[in-house]
Formats: sequence, structure tokens, C-alpha cells
Amino acid sequence: MPFSDYRPDLMGSARINVESPVTCGAWTTLELVYTAGHFGIDDLGGLKISFRSASDQTPPQFDQPKAPGYTTVTASNGARLNASYSKNSNIRPWGNTLHIKCLNFLSEGDTITVRFGDQSGGSPGTRMQTFREYAHEYRVHVDAFATYDFVVLPPEHQPVIALLPGPVARHIVILPTLRQVGEDFALGLKAEDRWGNPTDADQGDYTLNSSMPVEGLPERISMAKATDGVLRLEGLRMNREGDLRIEMLDDAGQCVARSNSLRCQVVCDTRHYWSDMHGQSGETVGTNTARQYFSFGRDKALIDICGHQGNDFQITDSFWAELNQLTAEFDEPGRFLAVPGYEWSGNTSVGGDHNVWYRTEGRPIYRAHRALVMEDSTDENVCLDAKELFSRLKDEDALVVAHVGGRYADISFAHDAKLEPSVEVHSAWGTFDWIFEDARKAGYRVGIVAASDGHKGRVGASYPGAGKFGSMGGLTCHLMPTLDRDSLFRAFRRRRHYATTGCRPFIDVRVSSLTDATCRVSETEAEPVSEALIGDIVSCSNEAVAFSFDLSAQSGIERIDVKDGVELLQRFQLEPEARKTGRRLRIQCEGAEYRGRGRLVNWDVEVKSSRSAICKAAPINFWNPDSAVTHDSRSVRWKNVTTGGFHAVDIWLEEAAVGSLTILVNGTEIAVDLSTLDANDHIHEFGGLQKAIRITRLPDAALATGYKGSLTVPLNIGEERCLYLRTTFEDGHVAWTSPVYLTRVR
Repeated sequence: MPFSDYRPDLMGSARINVESPVTCGAWTTLELVYTAGHFGIDDLGGLKISFRSASDQTPPQFDQPKAPGYTTVTASNGARLNASYSKNSNIRPWGNTLHIKCLNFLSEGDTITVRFGDQSGGSPGTRMQTFREYAHEYRVHVDAFATYDFVVLPPEHQPVIALLPGPVARHIVILPTLRQVGEDFALGLKAEDRWGNPTDADQGDYTLNSSMPVEGLPERISMAKATDGVLRLEGLRMNREGDLRIEMLDDAGQCVARSNSLRCQVVCDTRHYWSDMHGQSGETVGTNTARQYFSFGRDKALIDICGHQGNDFQITDSFWAELNQLTAEFDEPGRFLAVPGYEWSGNTSVGGDHNVWYRTEGRPIYRAHRALVMEDSTDENVCLDAKELFSRLKDEDALVVAHVGGRYADISFAHDAKLEPSVEVHSAWGTFDWIFEDARKAGYRVGIVAASDGHKGRVGASYPGAGKFGSMGGLTCHLMPTLDRDSLFRAFRRRRHYATTGCRPFIDVRVSSLTDATCRVSETEAEPVSEALIGDIVSCSNEAVAFSFDLSAQSGIERIDVKDGVELLQRFQLEPEARKTGRRLRIQCEGAEYRGRGRLVNWDVEVKSSRSAICKAAPINFWNPDSAVTHDSRSVRWKNVTTGGFHAVDIWLEEAAVGSLTILVNGTEIAVDLSTLDANDHIHEFGGLQKAIRITRLPDAALATGYKGSLTVPLNIGEERCLYLRTTFEDGHVAWTSPVYLTRVR
């Protein structure tokens, strides 16, 4: 046997001073006690105490007794100990690791006591992980013989605690996005704590206020009847067309939550179904079990479609079989789709991360390598680069999407149009318009999707917590006639989807009145059409076309960019005249350092007003509750991060155009004359990957939540247009439609 498996039963045990569940994000002191086993620990041997890489518990520190995370380590026999902590210093997923070296030996029965968040010197303690985990483990490894070959303690000797959600901080109301008149649908109501965990702490009653009559909708509901903070009302129906929104009101008549918009039409050729097809569970680098993962997506995130994308080099053959069993079990056409798949996790130099999904269970897993599955896997299905992956998948009923995570996909290295219909432009890792732009520059016709790649056990509602992820996880809306795998794969291959950073707007894009037009259905098939929809590849004889769009959203529409590939054709901004004189300014930080793993940008911002008083300040995309905005009548301060997307602060001034602003950003000073600000963006670039400060004047009141528009686009013979929307909403969310590809052939 490998030495690292040698006699774990004689290596001792560990316990922790927690007998009942701990609230997510709570400040506390944890006392972990290791008791040496039969061998004791030799001089220069020691311990590693690890918790999961996804965890955002306060990092231990040893030098500042009054600061968060102050940690003390002592031995019962007085042995001298050397303690240090670092992230990513142990085999994943146990990367967050406290290293303890024994400078003197320990005998059997001697103990080492670790006090995480020792409050004796004035520290507030350690803040627990902010997301729910049913069995949060502190994994203890022992180097009893000073060989630096650590033995993991048996499961029964490992410290494990339960982390439960906290008090209610907000409510969420979820409707489907497109349904037909007279068709049944469901309404979801959810209570979340401040970190985004569904919580059953809400026992209140609420009134439901509907913008249109809804058959079967109760006037009052009780969240006491919710399951783990989520209440699902089935069998609702609308008997006329329109846009439905529902408000949740407390007993004082205050609105605590507003739903997204449900478009109800007399005839629907398709419905809109929402997916998060990319996340991980605790069997790889995520949190909780794969069963709990799928259950969360269906029952708590209330999405329609879910995939599991564990890193291939952590998926053993036995876990691959288990995943296939779970997707078969959870897949329920008409109610919820669970799709088998994995993440091919090659380094960027050999193609980078790609998501793979199969239409059916029982298909092979083709790994990039076998780094962490040496025992329970075989070499026969290893694909050493993305070109080989596409070659092995060419006869499979599979879908592939290029992903930007720790290892970003290099789509120029390998691409197969039949297998890879789309690229992923947003996840919890950030926002990556550049991967679509790379594909377009290479001449590829791809759609646009988003997902979470969530590691925190919250697929479909993936908040970033207090860790390194700077964005909420994304969602994809699929345009399908029915909710089943066949419809999903057909629609996916035709790029019939649009992507968002986590919101659920209704978006419709179409090009009508086409002449002599054919639409590519597959690599070898085409059909005559008179209209092009999202994702279509169309040839026609029109000299010009009307590119039309229709949006209805939960939040105001800040801007709609109509793009042709990488080129901006036109920007639509609602209420342009009110913008010119608005007292509200949006100060926006955006961009990334570069494409790789260290893309995160730390922003330290102070805004000072010379004459006009600051009346109010509101954060946008501040997903980490620790990142607060403070202000007085003359200044606003904040610290936050971006990872390719943006965060912003809206500032309401007493007077719109009086005086100036001084913006101090990471040591750089920007002077803004308020009299020169109009409806156009004022952009100050900071290098990196589109790092910038953007200053925009907005109307005082909220923007409209719906808009219909059209743009005439000329077509030249033989030149392909790649037309799509990139929409930014007032609350900071963004949506992208897959392009309509149009070519005039005569």
C-alpha cells in the first residue's frame, strides 16, 4: 500500500467543540483538539488541518490578536509548534490549509489545541463559511514520522460540523418567462439570508399583489408552509395575454419582493426554460453531495434544467457512474431536466476548459488527464488536448461549450461547429465578452450561454459569498417547444438561447419579411423561412432587414446595444432627455487584470463633491455584503472587486450640474466637471483587460422595465451580419442574445 495509507487507525483523532449547527457567516471561536495516536509525532513531524478550497471562512492569522481570524496553537506537553496558513497548499479540494510543525516530539495521548478566532485578545473571532454545508469537515492529516508523507485520519476521527442558514434578509419571487394563455404554470416564493442561502426562518404571512388576474393565485400565503424557505404554488393560469408581475407585500403593505416578468401569449411556438448547466458538488471541488446539488437546482433555485460539470480529473469511474444514475433519476420531462456531463479540464495551452453534455446516460468520460483519479480510472479515454477531445466526440450525441474558469478556453486552438454551438460569456468567475469576440474573429458561428460554475452548492442561485468569486452565477434561457432532452439538444444546436448574469428577463429577437430565405438546420440541412429567430443562420436576398427586439424585465433597462459581431451598431437608451438633466450619477468600475486565473481587480474608490450635496448612494452588483458603501453629504467611499464585469454606485446629487467631482481610484485622481456630463458615458481607462471607470448620468427615477425597438440593417452580397443584443439593466444585470447570422446571397 502507499505509505500515505499506513495505519490511519493509529494516527490519533480530532474533535471540535461544536455540538449543534452553526449559522452561516456567524462570528465564533472554534476549538479543535488533536490527540496523538500510538506513534505520537516525531520531531519535525506535524499536522495539516484543511478545509475546502470553496470555503470562505476567515483565513487564520497568528500575529494580530485583535484582528479577525486570530488563531492560537498550543501543545499539552509544552512542545514548541510552528504554525502557518496558506490557500491552495494541499491537494484539492482541501486547499485551505493550516500547517503545524512540531519542533519537539509528542507521545500518545498528547494533544494539540487550535483555537480558530481566539477572542481572548480582542479578536471578533473567525467568521464561519457563508454558505450552507450539511457536513463541513476540517480534514486532519498527520505526519507522525517526519517524512512529510501525511496520513489522513479515518472519517470517524475527523471534526465535522453542520452549517445552517441565518435570519431572513430578503425575499425572491420567481415566475416562468413565457407561457401560453390558459396554460398552467407555477410561482416560486423564497426567503434568503444575507448570503443567499434559502432559510426557513421566515414564519410570516404575506399578501400577493398581481398586475393581471391569475386563476388559482391565493390572496395570502404563509412562508411557515415553505420547505427550507421555498414555497412553490402550482396550477396557476392566465386567461388573457400580457406581461404579468407579482409583488409580495408584508402586513404593513410594503413590497418585500417583485417577480420577474411572465409574458403570456395567445399562441406560443416555444416556451422559455431556464438552466444552470455548470456547477460542481463536494465529490469534486464544490460543496455538499451531487444528490443535494440536483435537489437544490430543482427545489430551491427553481430552474428548469441542470447539469453537473465536475472537473474530469476528479471524477472517478465510480462517481461517473453515480452521476449518470442521478441524472436519470432526477430527469423528469415536463418538470425538470438533469443532463449528464462533465468539464474537460485541460490547461489553456492545450485548449482549456470545455463543458461536455450527453443526451443519454452511459457514455464515456474523456478526461484531459488523470491527476487525481489514478486508482479508479483508466488511460483509454484520456484526451491530451481539445483537438483529440473533439475527435473522440465526433460520433457522440454530445454538446460542448467553451468555458472561462481558472483555465480559460482557447477557442482558436480547437473548435468543432457540430459539437460546440456556443461559448460561455459569464459565470461566477466573471464576465467574458472576449471569448465570443475571439470566436467571431476566427469566423465561427456560435451562440452565447451563461452558467454559474458554482462551488458553493447553490446551482441556479449561485451567490459568490465572501470569497474570490466576484460575480453572481449566470443563467441561460432556452427557447424550446417542450421541456425534454430532445428539445433541449435540438434548440441548443440551433443556438436558440440567451444568457444572463442571473436575472430572468423576457427577450424576443427576430428578423421578419425575409425574401428567398433559407435557414441552416444542421451542417447538411436547410429549410425555407420568412423570419429569423435567435441563433438562426440565414441566407436571403434582402437588401436590408429590420432587426426587431422586445424586452420585459424585473429591473429598468439601462441600455440596449445592438451589435454586429464586435462592432456596436446602435445604442438604445431609455428616457434620453431625462438623462441629460438627471441628478443621479452612476460611477462604475469594470474590467479584469487579464484573461487568466488572477483576473480579479481590487478597487478602492472615494468620490468627493465640491459644491453639490450628496443626498443618497446605492450600490450596484455588490454581491459580497462585506463590501459596504459609506457616504456623507460630500463624499462616498467603497472597496470592491471586478472580474470582467462591473460594479457601480449610484449617487444622487442635490443639484445636477453644479460644481465638480473628484474621484480617487487606486491612487489615481479623476476630475469631473458636472456641467459637462450629459447622457453619454465618460470613460477613464486603467489598462489591463478593459479596466475602466465609467461615469454615466441617469434619470432621477427608475427606468422603464419594458421596451420594443427595431433597427434597419443593410445587407451586402456575400457579407455576413452577426446581429445580437447586449442589454444592461438598471440593477446591474446583463443579458446577451445568441446572434442571428444573416448573409445576402443575391
